Amino acid sequence: MEPVEILKEVAQEVSVCTRCDLHATRKRAVPGEGPADAEIMFIGEGPGYYENEQGRPFVGAAGQFLDELLQTIHLKRSNVFITNVVKCRPPGNRDPETEEISTCTSLYLQRQMDAINPKMIVTLGRFSLGLFLPNARITQVHGKPFQIKEKNRILVPMYHPAAALHQPSLRSAVVADFAQLPKWIAKMNEKMKAAEQPVFEEPPKDDTPPAPTQLSLF
Repeated sequence: MEPVEILKEVAQEVSVCTRCDLHATRKRAVPGEGPADAEIMFIGEGPGYYENEQGRPFVGAAGQFLDELLQTIHLKRSNVFITNVVKCRPPGNRDPETEEISTCTSLYLQRQMDAINPKMIVTLGRFSLGLFLPNARITQVHGKPFQIKEKNRILVPMYHPAAALHQPSLRSAVVADFAQLPKWIAKMNEKMKAAEQPVFEEPPKDDTPPAPTQLSLF
């Protein structure tokens, strides 16, 4: 099956999913959006109020800030794939629970990543970071690129845009991290073309997620 067909299939399944309790309070599921051949994939936490209303990711205040950040580095939203760890809004914007994350990633997010096979994944916030570096603190790794060898992929953890809206002191860090993305993208493309040795650090060994419970990315 072609990647675009897989993404359509996932979106259809997400729209009627009842595999966790989040379906009971959602208005519209939010599978994500973007081209099937996107080189960069942004993964946030979960839909908020406006996303739940529209069925699209990052359309509220945090989404507007994300759009502004993309514009600052001359990157079009239409050229990247944007999604979340969970596809339905947690009630009251609470944190997604472990079972909800596990269900949604295994059923949907993993298939989206496999279909798109992005060269770079940018995690937005601690929940998407936790899928890849479960023991890492976002305060220590934000804006820093890591090499995922098996997938020949780059991981760049970042603060969630909403964090900068709620904590203005983080705004400069978020802006600075995004400003570095073009440099990491350029290095990534150079490495892909030249097939040279990795130019980014590998994730710490003790952060490797156990195979039975985490995404098989390392």
